[in-house]
Amino acid sequence: MMTPTNNIILSVLVPAYNEEKTIKQLLTKVARVELIQNMGMEIVLVNDCSTDYTLAEVEQFMVENPEVKLIVHSHAKNQGKGAAIRSAIALSTGNIVIVQDADLEYEPEDYNLLLPYIISGEYKVVYGSRFLNRQNKHSYRSFYLGGRLVSIVTNILFGQHLTDEPTCYKMFDADVLKKIKLNCTGFEFCPEVTAKVIKAKNKIKEVPIHYYPRSVEEGKKIKWYDGFEAIWTLLKYRFVD
Repeated sequence: MMTPTNNIILSVLVPAYNEEKTIKQLLTKVARVELIQNMGMEIVLVNDCSTDYTLAEVEQFMVENPEVKLIVHSHAKNQGKGAAIRSAIALSTGNIVIVQDADLEYEPEDYNLLLPYIISGEYKVVYGSRFLNRQNKHSYRSFYLGGRLVSIVTNILFGQHLTDEPTCYKMFDADVLKKIKLNCTGFEFCPEVTAKVIKAKNKIKEVPIHYYPRSVEEGKKIKWYDGFEAIWTLLKYRFVD
């Protein structure tokens, strides 16, 4: 069992690269979430050397919302999503951690769907599954099939029953996550952390979440070939630490 709920802080990790169009709206949505059981929240945003006005938009949000606990760190050079998440993990101080992309594809209110499983102590790792919610739509068939394939490979290699391994919404007991040595720099964060939490004997709970996919024209950055890198990463960490 974790500490009393009024002492629990959720750390929301936001890796951001060239998200000037959505970052303020995303931060506003996150800040407005009323977490269950009066939990506290901190937002840890890592600006991965954006070349647009992402950082300026973040700074404006901070001026307009001084009551929000927002920790901001900027990389001196672009390193990739995985590197940004690793920096955010190191800066976080909460008992529970969740990854939040800087776009608007996911619904921050869904934190409250995942949190009870961590708070109860029954699970240390909870994933929000886009595929368990049949009302969700998917922008590209290639991304849909790629996500399914990565999940199937994960299940075969690690004896799991996951429906959505590549989901952004991965929630962890902070102690569990911080004990894992991550090497990722790019989108391979997802398969690496999945492989390593499973090998550390943690069960992964999946919960249906909402999903609002954006197009490449709207700024979607992941590419079809990132799926092959994910599979390679799963294979690598199945047999090495």
